[in-house]
Amino acid sequence: MSRDLIGFRVVAVHAHPDDEALFTGGALSSLARRGADVLVVTCTLGEEGEVIGERYQHLVNDHADQLGGFRIHELNEALGFLGVRGEFLGGAGKYRDSGMAGSPASKNPKAFVNSGERAVDDVVAVFERERPHLVITYDPNGGYGHPDHIRAHEITHAAAKQVDIPRILWSARLRSELEAMIADQTPATWTRPEPGELDAVDTVDTWVELDDTTYAAKTAAMRAHATQIWIADGSVSNTNPHAAFATAPDPTVVTYALSNLIAQPILRREHYCVGAGLPLEHGADITSGIPR
Repeated sequence: MSRDLIGFRVVAVHAHPDDEALFTGGALSSLARRGADVLVVTCTLGEEGEVIGERYQHLVNDHADQLGGFRIHELNEALGFLGVRGEFLGGAGKYRDSGMAGSPASKNPKAFVNSGERAVDDVVAVFERERPHLVITYDPNGGYGHPDHIRAHEITHAAAKQVDIPRILWSARLRSELEAMIADQTPATWTRPEPGELDAVDTVDTWVELDDTTYAAKTAAMRAHATQIWIADGSVSNTNPHAAFATAPDPTVVTYALSNLIAQPILRREHYCVGAGLPLEHGADITSGIPR
């Protein structure tokens, strides 16, 4: 791969550990391989997550409440596979996972949804220090409506009003490609998604093609988040010792599930929409037209 992005700076703003791999792992790995300096800013420790596998079930918030600390290790391993840097917004543990919409966790004063201008100021500090050419985050709905994803979108755009960002991209999944790659056969305990159940959009501005190396890096980064993601490629881990297998219409496409055990494909393309800044021609390289 050409090292054509040396000196190019990228910041991705994500809500929880594992979002960087799920939503943007392919683009981040590809950009880093091309020489860009890529920083992932994670806003919470993901304390409110569920846990796949029996070994660490009691780390969750209503037992030991130690899941957030455990997920720091998972995130660091994932970032290593992607070849990028990482930091927590304002420092690890400053903002707490708010949980899904309506969760009692959102009442916690430390919940990310209650972060106010403090979080905006923290993003401004990152942008002023890094001076990114490109910022990647979620769309206004946070992909699938998670309050912390929406909050990450809000503070990213608020900070960009104070620090000039040439382009902001929103991650997306193109419905036609997503639904075409749903696995025909899934593990017995998993389910296939109902039509329209998965978050997706009908149009995008551009995409990143994942070559075999980049695809492998994204898959490995997702696998590193073993408490949150189950990869159906036969692999096992200390966290989840159970192998799963699934068959997608394209044999090169790997299937995964979150704790809800709904089968989803890791697509060979990551799709993006321009959220602010310089426009893109349809299908153009995500870095095109950005002055160095």
